[in-house]
Amino acid sequence: MAVGSGCLVDAARTASCRDGAAAAHLKLISIFVIFFTSVVGVSLPVLLARYFQGRPIYDKAILLIKCFAAGVILSTSLVHVLPDAFQALSDCQVASKHPWRDFPFSGLVTLVGALTALLVDVTASAHVENSHGHGHGQSSSSSSSSSSYLPVGTQEELSGKRRVELEKVEIVGDGQEIIIPMKDEKSEELILKMKQKLVSQVLEIGIIFHSVIIGVTMGMSQNQCTIKPLVVALAFHQIFEGMGLGGCIAQAGFNFGTVAYMCFMFSVTTPMGIVLGMIVFSVTGYDDSSPNALIMEGLLGSLSSGILIYMGLVDLIATDFFHNKLMNSQTWLKKASFIALVLGSTSMSILAIWA
Repeated sequence: MAVGSGCLVDAARTASCRDGAAAAHLKLISIFVIFFTSVVGVSLPVLLARYFQGRPIYDKAILLIKCFAAGVILSTSLVHVLPDAFQALSDCQVASKHPWRDFPFSGLVTLVGALTALLVDVTASAHVENSHGHGHGQSSSSSSSSSSYLPVGTQEELSGKRRVELEKVEIVGDGQEIIIPMKDEKSEELILKMKQKLVSQVLEIGIIFHSVIIGVTMGMSQNQCTIKPLVVALAFHQIFEGMGLGGCIAQAGFNFGTVAYMCFMFSVTTPMGIVLGMIVFSVTGYDDSSPNALIMEGLLGSLSSGILIYMGLVDLIATDFFHNKLMNSQTWLKKASFIALVLGSTSMSILAIWA
């Protein structure tokens, strides 16, 4: 009886807010508002990076923007996306049926999303490092083979130079030499830059996936009570999330065409999702509050939440706080980065009051 009465109350509240004409008017306004705020959010870090590039403050500014962004993305996944997915699968129309009442599918699919992001990250990173390492190995072997045809004296001179440049020689107690290969800084920088590009691309895929879900769900909704606060919340959401993605794009050092394409795709994804949702509803009359719609929303939201959680914790927070030489060399910068992280997560969490 309690579940049934709860469903009746929810149905009555939803019916009082359903107004197709008012909802359509709000959605048309939201398309332009969200597109504009998305452009501002994702372009601002990129433009600032272009302006400050080459200056001493450039690397520090990009690092602080990335930390702020990591807080935004982590809060988006844990405070916005995951609770909405859990709520959709906990709806009385879904939770009263088998198998949804027997197992916490929102948590399971979030786990699948995180593991999938890990698999993509590990596979792509291994491919990048192996490809670069293979090329470097060929270069070394070819140098060694070519030197074997030189006179003995020349070989010794080149060998000595090569050892000075590429190796560190230590003398142990019995006079024996131990040759320790030195790190190739240029190779490390190249791999780091390729890793940053990979992180930016995977992060954008996760954000776009999440944005499409939000847009389509909003486009199919006929509940004006839900859409009104959602427009404002999404506008701020796109600004903060765009700043995060823009900071990663700026640091990765893409060419102008790639930067423009990535910024454009982020900006149009949510508006396109809204338009797609409106088209689906007008053609099929698909009810966004039906059990099938709630299940789809819950599963896709959980999957995107897992992806964003992994990206925020592993590729953004852990990478910068534990493996960034600039941050580890300056204590004040690490403190400022943590404050930026807290500010980003706090600002995004506050938006959950409205949507």
